[in-house]
Amino acid sequence: MTDTTLTVDLDALAYNYGVLKHFAGAAETGAAVKADAYGMGAEAVGPRLWKEGCRSFFVARLAEGQALRRALGERDASIYVLDGMTGAADGPRLMASRLIPVLNSLVQVENWITYGDQRWLEAAIHVDTGMNRLGLRLEEARALAKNRAKMSKMDVALVMSHLACADDPKNPMSAAQLERFRTIRGLFPAAQGSLANSAGTFLGVAYGFDLVRPGLSLYGAGANGKTDGRLKPVASLHAPILQVRDVPAGETVGYGATFTAVRPVKIAILAAGYADGLPRTPASSGNAWFANGKRRILGRISMDLLAIDITGCDDAQAGDMVELVGPNITVDDAAHAGGISAYELLTRLSLRATRRYIGEA
Repeated sequence: MTDTTLTVDLDALAYNYGVLKHFAGAAETGAAVKADAYGMGAEAVGPRLWKEGCRSFFVARLAEGQALRRALGERDASIYVLDGMTGAADGPRLMASRLIPVLNSLVQVENWITYGDQRWLEAAIHVDTGMNRLGLRLEEARALAKNRAKMSKMDVALVMSHLACADDPKNPMSAAQLERFRTIRGLFPAAQGSLANSAGTFLGVAYGFDLVRPGLSLYGAGANGKTDGRLKPVASLHAPILQVRDVPAGETVGYGATFTAVRPVKIAILAAGYADGLPRTPASSGNAWFANGKRRILGRISMDLLAIDITGCDDAQAGDMVELVGPNITVDDAAHAGGISAYELLTRLSLRATRRYIGEA
């Protein structure tokens, strides 16, 4: 068998949820489980987080919300769809799965009110505080809050915004957004407020309001792009050795001949490549973990294969498993070596891997 294996540690996930819950203070700790729980599998991640006390979940797409509702079954939980209500056809689907749209434009507000047809339907409102991605502008939010006719036709359960630079604690953008959100929060006094993502949760309780919605750090990655020792790794990617080869000095390895052996080296060819989510061209710091040590990745990563230096590992043979991401090669380090973010790497790891779970379901 030559499949890569993605191991998801549900106990580590639960531990990280507890860490984030501690930093959230009095605020409720929700969870971002979009993109199939960052590639970890929402059908397993959702129920385990619910068991740990999570009652508010955030997904991007309506279909993700439907799948999560099926996974949670009859468990009582709020599932927010960040894309909102994108068209009239969304209304029945949102209602059938008891999903809450995050309305991010006045058009979406009108669509939801029209669909409700005098029913007081629950919704969230996204207001932009400076990211200029999704969300009502402040003046639009003010006008909506003052419009009693519209406000009387929907139950605004949550008002939210999104931090643009929370991964850099020294960036003044976060403080500016915090002040804007305080103003917005006052426009909808009956609604809960939510501003903080993973990085925002670590900025302090001032950013917590009523509900934090961490994502990346739940899955073990540092909120600022660096390994965070307070968190446990959730994802581990292992690949088998296909072949062991001896490369004489002066010969090259891989496409583009970007690596030249300056001395004789023993290499292992692994059954993993960029089709398995790994970056195609890692930096010189790219490593794998084998035989109790870091082994340098040599040359370019191919679609299905990569090479590592196993000089001195005399017992290595085909079929031995090598860690590419995990406790010894953190997702942050692996992402940095490949010139991508931990977000990108995590969501790509399940592209072709056989996923397995450890820990309590």
